[in-house]
Amino acid sequence: MKLLGMIGGTSWHSTVDYYRWINELVGKEIGESQNPPLLLYSINIQLMREQNKEKIQAAYLEISQKLQTAGAEAIIICANTPHMIYEYVQPKINIPILHIAEAVGRSAKSQGLKKLGLLGNRPTMTLGFIPEYLKTHYQIETITPNKNDFGEIHRYISEDLTQGKFTEEAKKFFIHQMLLLEAQGAEGIILGCTELPMLLSQKDFLLPLLETSLLHAHLAADFILS
Repeated sequence: MKLLGMIGGTSWHSTVDYYRWINELVGKEIGESQNPPLLLYSINIQLMREQNKEKIQAAYLEISQKLQTAGAEAIIICANTPHMIYEYVQPKINIPILHIAEAVGRSAKSQGLKKLGLLGNRPTMTLGFIPEYLKTHYQIETITPNKNDFGEIHRYISEDLTQGKFTEEAKKFFIHQMLLLEAQGAEGIILGCTELPMLLSQKDFLLPLLETSLLHAHLAADFILS
């Protein structure tokens, strides 16, 4: 098995899911009495809340270099938003970062989906690291909610979901946002926040829901076993 480095902590709730999923997925192949070796570096989520791009890039580069030095053969970032650093960090290290949009693109392609709605926090919806990757590598169009709703979407994610608060009020709000994206022509919805699948499941909506975190974990397991 290949040694995978994990960068988590944003939030630790989703990092727990990543760790569990990767172990379970690999265990199905090698036997559930075994588990893969993993290197986990968990950062303080406050780094992302400060929204200092240069500071975030420097931190993720330093952590990636530490994992590489420790023997990691690839890195997975256990959240959506920190992928904003991909273009900065990837050229500066000698091991691949498994991009979360690669996992989304593979799933969408297998389902024949060409236009996807994207839900996530403000940076995920505005910085382009998921839409641009999908357009470049998979020719998939990505649409986002009305900009007037960005603030409330971001508030629910940052103040509730990342704090482990999953309410019926939040669920109704995000289902409404998905209906609006469907009305714009979305053929599927990217749950582009690692906490959103803890709030919503496929039984809540008719369109395919692409759970970035779980798809990402599958990509990680495939790498470990490759």
